[in-house]
Amino acid sequence: MKRVAIYGWVSAALAVAVAAVVGVAWLSRPAQRPITQADIDAAVLHTLQTKSLPSRTARAAEAIRESVVEVRSFAPAEPDEEAASAPRARRDPPATRPKSSQQSRRAPHEDLARGGLPEGKEAPTEQREARHIGSGVVVTESGLVLTSYHVVADAKRVEVRFYDGQTSEASVLQAIPEKDLAVLKPKSIPDDLPAATLGSSRNLAPGAEVVAVGFPFGIGPSVSAGVVSGLGRQFVSPDNKQSLDNLIQFDAAANPGNSGGPLVNMDGEVVGIVTAILNPNQSGTFLGIGFAVTIESAGVSIGSSPF
Repeated sequence: MKRVAIYGWVSAALAVAVAAVVGVAWLSRPAQRPITQADIDAAVLHTLQTKSLPSRTARAAEAIRESVVEVRSFAPAEPDEEAASAPRARRDPPATRPKSSQQSRRAPHEDLARGGLPEGKEAPTEQREARHIGSGVVVTESGLVLTSYHVVADAKRVEVRFYDGQTSEASVLQAIPEKDLAVLKPKSIPDDLPAATLGSSRNLAPGAEVVAVGFPFGIGPSVSAGVVSGLGRQFVSPDNKQSLDNLIQFDAAANPGNSGGPLVNMDGEVVGIVTAILNPNQSGTFLGIGFAVTIESAGVSIGSSPF
């Protein structure tokens, strides 16, 4: 019994000693300095100096990238064209760029729905069948695509190609020629297809940065950046058959094939749909004046307002 009592006393003494050592260590630890704003600023500056961050335009383009589609419209073939293309129907060439449109370009307006190849180059058979090559943007979770009406007007067949390469035939769900807008409904869509975020053109001002995303000359998706040049612009087609008003004027590069593509603000929100460029020459290419239908008009076309 005496031995057990001694062991108990020793154990208690050791416990007290350990507690004392821990207590002394705790009391003697260096005091933690509170984090100041200067510390935060230094950490941010260090990150900026050691890492390359994406630009605002790059972030805006990335936000919309998976929602942009290529739109192809096909017209009924003429009898002579069918006969001429019959021997080539057995070939299955890759789809690259659309048919040259050198003879179809007009001044001062280019409808942006026709792509082209350099002179002397011949497009594959599948691409020559496409009358118009344009762009579009997915605006609903169900996959509805907003584009320009002139891209799909009087088309025999419409096809869309999504960001992952999947293609699908599409029907024209709604057409608003007076606004040069159309809504397409693809037969099938990729899994987890993201819809673009719709913004407001009311928050734009001359000088505001914007990004245009689309398929100029069938190449894309391609990104160009610029600023809003003006608001409330009016456009009248050369044949006086169409007049559009309340347009956004911008200077981000747009060329044939950009029609129907989104004009995006720096938050990655769609603020307009590219519709035309102004060019007083016969070249039909971009000289710095592009026009887009406001997203407010587009909101009406899909039966709802984004606001």
